[in-house]
Amino acid sequence: MRYLCLIYGTEDQTRHLSPQEMDMYINEHIDYDAQLHARGKLVVSEALQPAGTAATVRMRRNTLSVTDGPFAETSEQLGGFYLVEADSEEEALQLAAGIPSARFCSIELRPVKSIVCSPGGQGNEGGR
Repeated sequence: MRYLCLIYGTEDQTRHLSPQEMDMYINEHIDYDAQLHARGKLVVSEALQPAGTAATVRMRRNTLSVTDGPFAETSEQLGGFYLVEADSEEEALQLAAGIPSARFCSIELRPVKSIVCSPGGQGNEGGR
C-alpha cells in the first residue's frame, strides 16, 4: 500500500543550521532517498519551494480566484513529501520516522486512497 509522508515545519526550524550543516542535512535526505529506492520502498520524494512562493487557487461560481501564499493560516507549512510503498502501517511509520526532517519537523502519514477509472470514465475506489 502507498503512504504519503507530508513534512510540516517552519523555516525557523532549520534557520540555526550553518551552510555546512544545511548541506549535510540535504545530503542526509538524498542518502535516505537512495536507501528507500534500493529497498523498493520509494515511489517519489520532493522538497517544496518556500511557502511564500505558493498560490492558492479557488473556483467559485465559475470564477477563478488566485491568492498569493499558502491556504493554511498556521505557523507550520508543507515543506516536502515522500510517497512510499509499505507492507503495513507499522512499516510506513518506521519509514516516516527515518526521514531526516523528522528531527526538526512533523511528519504526517496518510494512506493513499487509489481511485481507478473504469473504461466508462466512472471512478471507483481501488486498492494497490
